[in-house]
Amino acid sequence: MTINHPETPVSQKGLRKSVMAGSIGVFVHWFEWAVYAYLASTIAVIFFPQQDSTAALLSVFAVFAISFGVRPLGAVIFGTLGDRIGRKKTLSIVILSMSGATLVVGLLPTYDAIGIWAPVLLVAARVVQGLAAGGEFGSAAAFLAEYSPRKHRGFGVSWLEFGSLLGFLAASLVVLVLTTLVDARAIENGAWRIPFLLAVPMGLIGFYIRTKIEDTPEFRSLEQLENVPQSPVKEVFRLHRKQLLQMSGLEIMMHVTFYVVLVYLLTYQEKVLGFDAGTAALLSTVASIAGLILVPICGAVSDRIGRRPLLIVAAISLIVLSVPLFLVMGSGTPWAGTVGTLGLGIILALILGVHAAAAAELFPTRTRQTGLSVAYSVTAAIFAGTVPYVLTWLIAQTGNDLVPAFYLILVGVIGLAAVLSMKETKGIELLTGEDVAPAKAMVSGGSGKQSLQQ
Repeated sequence: MTINHPETPVSQKGLRKSVMAGSIGVFVHWFEWAVYAYLASTIAVIFFPQQDSTAALLSVFAVFAISFGVRPLGAVIFGTLGDRIGRKKTLSIVILSMSGATLVVGLLPTYDAIGIWAPVLLVAARVVQGLAAGGEFGSAAAFLAEYSPRKHRGFGVSWLEFGSLLGFLAASLVVLVLTTLVDARAIENGAWRIPFLLAVPMGLIGFYIRTKIEDTPEFRSLEQLENVPQSPVKEVFRLHRKQLLQMSGLEIMMHVTFYVVLVYLLTYQEKVLGFDAGTAALLSTVASIAGLILVPICGAVSDRIGRRPLLIVAAISLIVLSVPLFLVMGSGTPWAGTVGTLGLGIILALILGVHAAAAAELFPTRTRQTGLSVAYSVTAAIFAGTVPYVLTWLIAQTGNDLVPAFYLILVGVIGLAAVLSMKETKGIELLTGEDVAPAKAMVSGGSGKQSLQQ
């Protein structure tokens, strides 16, 4: 049977469209996520009874945690869909679900208007958001990896994390403008809805773009070979447990570093180091901008020297430099705060620029989206959202302000072990022996074949 070869040249316009289609979903996701986090105190007032303001704020963060908790379920649902019906359709469903849930949050009546139904509906919307988020990374990473030219795959996939950083930065800018131009009472009276409603047209634009693209060459080849998997989750856990563990170690390092640098560090610098809120926010912005510049560069460099060298450097940097960078940051001067934050931001950029491409290359095309989605979402549910709570609790229990540095050293060791167990995958063919073998061989369990690159 004749199939379309995956290396059939794609026009520059087609590549730009595929990059935009792959990255706009994570932009929308992280924009909405950051807006919710930044407006947490306002949301507590609006959606929960105020007899106890602390309990209301904790309820907001509990809803936040629920959206993380359902991500693994979303990963199974959308990972399976992506490996059975294609990346394009899954990308479209995910961003439409995400945009719809964001619209619901932006239009919800308040607790004063409908009572207990306000938090109930908020939880429901956040659950839908969490399910969609569970499928976004795997869908987008598989799509970008399979659409990018083999020699420039690292660069192509790196735009996924460029989108996440840009969404994070855009949210902070929108909330900053809102809080600067509008007083607190006006925000509580309805202006809080504006950032959520701004995310909706961006999501609809993303949906339109995703409906106008073709599916990836690799998936179309599977369809031509009539070798699309019927039980991708079963295949992943039976044939690719090693790859799941490798990616999980890599993603633990990524998730914890991301949340320490871009989320927890603001609280740490204010509450522990005594920085004013404006300085902490400015340092976070500097780290985000450094990431925007460096992430595509790191992706491109990985296409030349490989994924493993950059990831090894990042892991060793966490192990060796975390304590010195936190010590410098804590010395109290503005330049020291900049050096410490920027140093951590550079390490994060090294990880973000490479991890998605390296992870995508671990799995065969048949089960790529499922493997990516499950490992990413399970580690996010366990390690990502828990970072602020765990570090705050550990500092309180130990009295040691360097706890975040020790935590980064731990995940650096985990990441290093994962990377050292992986083979270099730069420039490999994404269609493997599993992908072109008869489907019966994959479901029989007799051979236990692994991907050719393994």
